[in-house]
Amino acid sequence: MNVAGGHREPFVPRDRGWGAAIGLARVRARYSARAVASRYPWLFLPIVRRKYSGQIVDAGTELVIEAFPRSGNTFAVVAFELSQGRPVKIAHHLHAAAQVTRGVRLEKPTLVLIRDPVEAVLSHLVREPGVTPRQGMWNWIRFYRSAENIRNHILVATFEDVTTDFGLVIDQLNERFDTSFARFEHSRGNVERCFERIEQRNRSMYSRLVESKIARPSSARDIAKESIRPRLHGPRMRPLLETAYRLRDSLVDRETQVDR
Repeated sequence: MNVAGGHREPFVPRDRGWGAAIGLARVRARYSARAVASRYPWLFLPIVRRKYSGQIVDAGTELVIEAFPRSGNTFAVVAFELSQGRPVKIAHHLHAAAQVTRGVRLEKPTLVLIRDPVEAVLSHLVREPGVTPRQGMWNWIRFYRSAENIRNHILVATFEDVTTDFGLVIDQLNERFDTSFARFEHSRGNVERCFERIEQRNRSMYSRLVESKIARPSSARDIAKESIRPRLHGPRMRPLLETAYRLRDSLVDRETQVDR
């Protein structure tokens, strides 16, 4: 079974026949297998090493930036790269707790980004339409539960901080890990430069601009998110939401009440 993930177009059933049902079951099984494996460096990193060799933390890595998908990962990496006066080797975009754990073990500066769990999972489901809300939320919980266990060895930054004042995040990173990375000036011009580079990468990856996958604000994705939002607020989701918000609050020192 392939648990490495990747950039394949997601499976979307076109009919209600057995073929569609089997295909959808395979997508969900593969997703769950990856989610479980991604917690363990000894298991997950060798599996993805060939495909993501340049993105995996190793002895030469200078910085780790990781998060659950749709949490500001791409903006953070692009903004960081644009603000440095030299190439910096960054481990990023595995969306795997294994990467965070290995980064801490190697004593690398490690930045973990976190977004409101409902908003992150909604955006993730738009990108991965075969995944169920419970699968997405469980995956969010697995990632940040692992981060919580090593909270004292990482820097946590919220999605809001990354997308409104990433320069402050770099300041905190330098203070936390005694580094001297250049500051990102969070001006309109610099943000537009980031979005331009993000769009270039999206077109390069998919041969066209794909709004459901691009890592910048998208009105089309917002509409899609609202259409599936009720699925994250049913009675069966409440225990998962309570767990997710407890984790989020623990990591960012705030308190959230989950609406009944």
